[in-house]
Amino acid sequence: MIELHSHSLLSDGELLPEELIRRYEAKGYHSVAITDHAGPSNLQRVIETLLEFSQKISPYVSIRIIPGVELTHCPPKMIPTLVEEARKAGAKIVLVHGETPIEPVPPGTNLAAIEAEADILAHPGLITQQEAELAAKKGVRLEISARRGHCLCNGHILKVSKRCGARLVLGSDSHSPDDILPPEMLIKVARGAGMEEEEVEKMLEDMEDMVRKCLGF
Repeated sequence: MIELHSHSLLSDGELLPEELIRRYEAKGYHSVAITDHAGPSNLQRVIETLLEFSQKISPYVSIRIIPGVELTHCPPKMIPTLVEEARKAGAKIVLVHGETPIEPVPPGTNLAAIEAEADILAHPGLITQQEAELAAKKGVRLEISARRGHCLCNGHILKVSKRCGARLVLGSDSHSPDDILPPEMLIKVARGAGMEEEEVEKMLEDMEDMVRKCLGF
């Protein structure tokens, strides 16, 4: 199983990166992206720390680590520049914190993230059909989220994505040990949103391809 959205103590998670990785490893995951919240205040520092951590620990663990960031609550007009800066700094995956209905995310964030070609638009809430169509065109994945609150719009996200062929990813958005779900439970989140079994399998295959691309395989 793959996790593409997790947080450590480098932002608002509860665990050190090494404990986060160990807990995912113990649950049977083979690839995990650490995507701590970032913006103009901490972008370079977070990426540098995660890159150094990944280089040090990867030879000693069975799990593939993808150092990344989740650009969070940033002014939409800054998002293109921040996506570019994150990639230049070495982030292997760039998420943008989408317009979830439970947080005061600036309007226009979803569109800015898609136009900037972020890798994943996390929990995009009531994303419009036009935005989903643009995401499909630009290859930006939309997230089906297991996190409480953010998951409220999973059914809507699935519906609009199926209309236009936008690709999906499945993520826990973990912040604490209790958020790290067994793989079978994470799959149930996708099935509960309305995905058929074959759709889940296709999504997981696409996520594996994404991991390989992020890590340069």
